[in-house]
Amino acid sequence: MIPQRPLQPTQPPPPLLWDVFCQVIDNHGDLGVCWRQSSQLASLGHQVRLWVDHPEALSWMAPTGHAGVTVMPWQGADDVNLGLLNTLPRAHVWLETFGCGLPDHFVSHGRGSSTPTTHPPVWLNLEYLSAEPYVERSHLLPSPISHGAGQALNRRFFYPGFTPRTGGLLKEPDLLQRQNRFDRHPWLAHWGIELKPQERVVSLFCYEPVALPQLLEVLSGQGQTGLPTPTRLLVTHGRATAATRAALQAPALPKSMLISPYLQIDYLPALTQTDYDHLLWASDINFVRGEDSWVRALWAGKPMVWQAYPQDDAAHHTKLDAFLDWSEAPADVRQLHQAWNSLAMGTTPLPWHLLDVQHESHQRWLEWVSQVKSRLLASEDLVTQLLRVVQADLK
Repeated sequence: MIPQRPLQPTQPPPPLLWDVFCQVIDNHGDLGVCWRQSSQLASLGHQVRLWVDHPEALSWMAPTGHAGVTVMPWQGADDVNLGLLNTLPRAHVWLETFGCGLPDHFVSHGRGSSTPTTHPPVWLNLEYLSAEPYVERSHLLPSPISHGAGQALNRRFFYPGFTPRTGGLLKEPDLLQRQNRFDRHPWLAHWGIELKPQERVVSLFCYEPVALPQLLEVLSGQGQTGLPTPTRLLVTHGRATAATRAALQAPALPKSMLISPYLQIDYLPALTQTDYDHLLWASDINFVRGEDSWVRALWAGKPMVWQAYPQDDAAHHTKLDAFLDWSEAPADVRQLHQAWNSLAMGTTPLPWHLLDVQHESHQRWLEWVSQVKSRLLASEDLVTQLLRVVQADLK
C-alpha cells in the first residue's frame, strides 16, 4: 500500500488592493452600494481606495468608517490629483461603478506602472441591479473602450442579479446570524419608540409615490372594513419625510405625531447603514426604494413594497415588471407594486387588504418574500463571485 501524503491546507488568496470609483448621482444610493461592497472586501482582508465625488454622506451613512477602506478625493471623470497619484501604489483591481468613467490620468498612470512581469489591473464595470433578461446575457461580457487612455485595455461588465448566471447580490457572511440575534424592542427604545399592544411597525423609505396619500388614509383607519390595526409608521429622513408631510398638508410636524387612534408617525433622523438594516428587521412591513434598500429588504424577509428609481423614459416600469415576473409575485402584490410605482393606478381599488395581518393575502405576501429570500440564498453573493473573477484574471 502506497502511503498517502497528508493534505496540505489550502492557502487563501493573497489580499488585493482595489480602486473603487463612485459618482454620487442622486439620493446616495450609488455610494451606499459602493460602501457596503468596499467594507465587505476590507473585512475579508483586502485594501480599498474608494474614490468618491461627494464623500460627506459617509459622515452619517458610515460614521465610524472602516480600517481597510480609505476614502479618496475625486471630483469627476477628468479629475485626479497627479501629485497624489504618483505617491500611491498601483491597484490590482479597478472597479468602475455604474458607468461613472475612470479618469484618463488615472488609467495612464496605471498603464505606465505596468511591467512585462506584472499583470495589468483587472478592470470591471459594476452595473445596476435588474431582473431583466439582458443581465444574464451581458454579465462578464467585454465592455469596449473606444478612445482615451483606456483604449485597447480589457474591461468587462459585472452585473448584479437574482439568478446563478449573474453576479449575485451583496450579502455579508454574518448577515443572517446578526439578523437572528436582533431584538427590535431595545433598538426602537433607543429612538424613543415604545410600541403599544398589537401595534405593528411599518417603515417608509420612498420618493414621492402617487399612492402615498391613500396609504396614509388606510393606515389611519379611513375607508376600511373591520377593525384597523394600530400602526407605528417610521418615516426615513429626506424625501420620504418631505413626501409624507406634503401628503398630510402639514409642512412642519413634530418628530412624533398621533394622526388618528390607529396611526402614529415617527420621523427618523438619517440612519447609518447598520441602523437602516435594523429598521428593516424591526418592521413588520417595509416600503423601500432604489437599489441598496431593495436588496436589504429582501434579505430582511418581511412583506415589502419596492419603488424603482423613476426615469423619464419609464424604463423603471420594465425593471419593476421583470422583478415581479422573476419573483412570481401574487396578483395583488404585483398590483400594489405597480400602483406604488405610478403604473396602472386607474380607478380599480388598490389591494390595501394586503396590509391586514388577519387577511389571507397577507400570509401569501409573507410567503412570497420568504420564497424569494430562499431562492437568493441558493446563489453565491456578489463579493464572493467578484473575488473569483478577479483572482482568475490575475493568474
